[in-house]
Amino acid sequence: MTLLPVALAGCGSAAASSGAGGDPLAGETFYVDPHNIAAQQAAQWRGEGRTEDSAILARLAAQPTAHWFGESSHVKSEVESLTERAAGSHASALLVAYDIPDRDCGGYSSGGAASGAAYRHWIGQFAAGIGDRAATVILEPDAIAEALSHCLSSAFRAERYALLKFAVQTLKARRHVSVYIDAGNVGWISPSQLLLGPLQASGIARADGFSLNVSNFYTNTSTISYGTVISRRLHGKHFVIDTSRNGNGPDTSREDEPTWCNPPGRALGTDPTTRTGNPLVDAYLWIKQPGQSDGSCRPGEPRAGQWWPQYALELAGGGRTTEG
Repeated sequence: MTLLPVALAGCGSAAASSGAGGDPLAGETFYVDPHNIAAQQAAQWRGEGRTEDSAILARLAAQPTAHWFGESSHVKSEVESLTERAAGSHASALLVAYDIPDRDCGGYSSGGAASGAAYRHWIGQFAAGIGDRAATVILEPDAIAEALSHCLSSAFRAERYALLKFAVQTLKARRHVSVYIDAGNVGWISPSQLLLGPLQASGIARADGFSLNVSNFYTNTSTISYGTVISRRLHGKHFVIDTSRNGNGPDTSREDEPTWCNPPGRALGTDPTTRTGNPLVDAYLWIKQPGQSDGSCRPGEPRAGQWWPQYALELAGGGRTTEG
């Protein structure tokens, strides 16, 4: 997957949340950190005379993008700082909680809390950092899909679902927090009904919905079809879609390479918005930071989570989808 993207989020005031048919993000906008990594890069290039490249990245930097939080003993103060800045701008923060034990099962973004007890403490600190401020939380990208991919024993899968349920309960105890449990992407778990039991065990009933396509490239059209099937089996639960890099859809040309990892020829997708035109889709969001590496999948590529300005420029210059 992806390690910890550098800060970004968006503006507005979050609704508390949730029945299956509710949309807590209606009318919401998200805080944009004026000092985000893309803005810093644009400023640097502008100073170096790369005015065209700077202008391209400035357009990217103007969009709200999620801030990811992983293993840290200072997570409370880090979340508090970001949500206070958002609140000071009369805005809502877009956050990713990414610290589940055995995260990425030893892959490029491996890590996470050392134990279930450590994770419960961490998520408690994460929630405390939000306080009474408005936030939308994408909960543990890949955690359920990985569990279904058999990289964990049955005992560890059960513990993971219990930890996710605890996280939902802890976060939803905050009155201005919306929570979407990650459910992978259209190219991962098939048939999609395999996700139902794990999502239910992970607390989807109390969550506001689920997220799809995080850090991936599948189109809005295919993702909406996939999500609609899941939603129907979960009594109409809503979902959000990561459109940060899906403008050209997935790379299907390379059978011998990981198509999810820094594929060339991709593009930014639909700009972040809560006006999706679909009653089940609460928002198109940029959850992955465009321009941050997925991992060292090929010689010379940066490690997971590291800012890669050339890739950001390629994404921003690659065109965008017009589908909604």
